[in-house]
Amino acid sequence: MTLDGDDDALVGMICMEPDTDNTVMVLSENGYGKRSPLDIDATLPDGTVEHQNVYRITNRGGKGVRTMNITQKTGALVAIESVNDDNDLVIINRSGITLRVRVADIRVMGRAAQGVRVINLEKRGDVIASVCCVDTDPEEEHETDTVEMQAEIIEEAVDEMIDEISDDIVNDDEEEIIEGNDETDDTDD
Repeated sequence: MTLDGDDDALVGMICMEPDTDNTVMVLSENGYGKRSPLDIDATLPDGTVEHQNVYRITNRGGKGVRTMNITQKTGALVAIESVNDDNDLVIINRSGITLRVRVADIRVMGRAAQGVRVINLEKRGDVIASVCCVDTDPEEEHETDTVEMQAEIIEEAVDEMIDEISDDIVNDDEEEIIEGNDETDDTDD
């Protein structure tokens, strides 16, 4: 593959059979992702069905095929996986937080689309560091939902505590300034 400039890099590689039901899953560093089919059956205006490749075959040394519309909002592409509805994605952020997301919950869309937000990383200013694909464990589904809900509750509680501590610090500083002013007034008398 031919790469352009110093900022281009190979993110990953997947191998897929032509007749697979798997989709191509891509994720960007800011939490956007999408699934695209390898090929589709398109109905032509005359009513016939034609098999079309969404990802065309390229020769060695080519530039590749655009798989996601990269913008400043999405950030750079960080992962590519071959997935199906029976898989989960395990996402690790740079801050060390690990999330598990059901692939079936991520929409299938066109190859050059921007994608949808898979996880919200804006609140903490974080980015995705690593992604891997694992099989969904039916027994774990309920457990995963409960853990994710607990994590959200804990995150909200921590944010509230940080806000309260910040308010207390500001109030303490204001009281010290007021007390300091009172002390200086007493010494002048």
